[in-house]
Amino acid sequence: MDCIKKAIKIIAIVGGIAAACACVYFAVKKFLEKKNADADSEENYVSCSCCEAAN
Repeated sequence: MDCIKKAIKIIAIVGGIAAACACVYFAVKKFLEKKNADADSEENYVSCSCCEAAN
């Protein structure tokens, strides 16, 4: 019986660590998507006449 309790505790600890890693991953992913969206917005666009002449 002690062996089963230890196994369940180990599984719970590994599951908790995996959940924490998933939370950090999704938080970083959301932050980077928001940061990249701000960088690609029209407000930050600066036209360059040299690039327009090449087209």
